[in-house]
This record gives sequence, C-alpha cells and structure tokens, in this order.
Amino acid sequence: MKRIVRRIVALAALGVVACGGGGDRDQRARIQNRGSDTLLNVAQAWAERYRLVDPNVAVMVTGGGSGTGIAAMINGTVDIANASRKMRESELEAARGNGVEPVEFVVGYDALAVYLHEDNPIEGFTLAQLKSIYGEEGPFARWSDLGVAVPGCGSDEIVLVSRQNNSGTYVYFKEAVLGDDAEYKLGSRDMHGSKDVVDLVENTPCAIGFSGLAYATEHVRTPCISAKEGGACVEPTIATAVDGSYPIARPLMMYTAGRPQGAVKDYMDWILSAEGQCVIVDRGYAPHTGVECA
Repeated sequence: MKRIVRRIVALAALGVVACGGGGDRDQRARIQNRGSDTLLNVAQAWAERYRLVDPNVAVMVTGGGSGTGIAAMINGTVDIANASRKMRESELEAARGNGVEPVEFVVGYDALAVYLHEDNPIEGFTLAQLKSIYGEEGPFARWSDLGVAVPGCGSDEIVLVSRQNNSGTYVYFKEAVLGDDAEYKLGSRDMHGSKDVVDLVENTPCAIGFSGLAYATEHVRTPCISAKEGGACVEPTIATAVDGSYPIARPLMMYTAGRPQGAVKDYMDWILSAEGQCVIVDRGYAPHTGVECA
C-alpha cells in the first residue's frame, strides 16, 4: 500500500511540472499595474523592456482609467496605479480608511492635445473657445460659430468627442479648460480609451476631441492653444510640455500603497532612471528628469 501511495505522489509531482510549462516562469515575481489609458502604451513599453532588465519579474499591465487603477491600488488588487491626474481627497480618505498611505511618483509629463480631422482648417484655439465648445453653457455648437466651414461636414455640427468620467483625462480637461464651476455639455461621444478618441476624430470630419499627444497620427491635426486672447499660440510638443508653455500640459503619476519594497521598488527605480525615462520619451511623452536619449 505504501508503495502505491509513493507511486501516486511521484506521478502527481511529474504532472505538475509537465502542466506548468516551465517551472522557472512560475517562479517569477509578478507586479500588477493598472489605470490611466493615457499611460497605457508607455506602461506596456516599460513592462516589455523590463523583461530584459530583470527576467525574474513579470509586469502585468491593464488600462481602464485613472479612477479604476486608483481604486484597485486602494483595495490591494494591484501594486501600482497609473494616473493622469492627482488622487482626489475622497480617494485619499478611502485609502487611509483602508490602512493605505498612497505614495505618488511623477513619471513624466503629457501635452493634452486637441484633435481635429485633417480637413478642418482651424489653426488654433484659445482656452475660452474650448470652454465655449465643451462647456455646458457654451454657445458654440456649429463650426460656423467659429467662422469656418469644414469640408465633409455638411451638417456644420460640432461633434464633441470626450472620455468617460472615470478617466483622468476627462477630469484634467474639466479642471484646466472648463473650470471647477462648469460642467461638460451633454451629447458628447464619451470614449473608453485615448486611442478611441483619436480614431473617431480621424474618421469624422465634424469632430473635435482631446487626448494625450502620444496618440497623434498623421491623419489628424493638433492645433496650437492660447491661454488667453492675443496670447502666444503654443503647439503641443514634448518641449512645450516640459517648459510649461503649453497651456494644457500635465504630470503623469504612478501610485503605490505605501513606500514600495522589493521588486516593486526596483521597478519604480528603473522607471525613473535614465533608461526608463528614455522609454517614455520614445513613446511621445516628456520625461520627468532631464535625460539625453539616442
């Protein structure tokens, strides 16, 4: 009987190894990273590059919006939350109520670009004009209100493209453009991801949208923005995001539940290193630290 039991145990052990498809892979440390869709493409690039830096660590990246990532960090289901906005006071209170003291890391900067169809002739906007387009009480509903005719837009309607309200991009645009005393105009097309905004604008002559500069393509236009009437109209670029001259530039953050330790600390240190910062530059964002990248 003892011989039979030993035989079963041995076969079971062999079965575990065979089904595992590689014991070394199963031993890797796993870092869960979730949140901002603005940061999604660079977070994926960081994760892929880090496999070469430390093959013993696997970084699992998902999007879903800043609010989703922050909530997951508070609940302990992810190690790192990506955010294109600062945590709200209500989120900080919820974290502390759950025994979590969030730590913020600024990992780069983004120019939040306004997107137009490639045939739209508008060269630039003031912040006041954008508020008149997107704000609840804004009077601009047609392109002719801005003195232009857009080829292919027979209706003349300004088709508003926005993000869902769990997005840090949605929150930041409201704060920076509409102001705390205003709400978004109803009837916008609220997209799930940053890329979705640009894709819709690219295929809709009547549309206007806003999204991270890193999602720009050659088939859309990103007009310059003036902080006020008569002021300098500044193009959205990495340089203007870094020097603060572009009116809708913002920091990009990662949050951890307390000071990171072990593999998570090593990963965050690498992201903020010259090598990690050159990855964010390569993806079209501005670095947090001054680096020279090939």
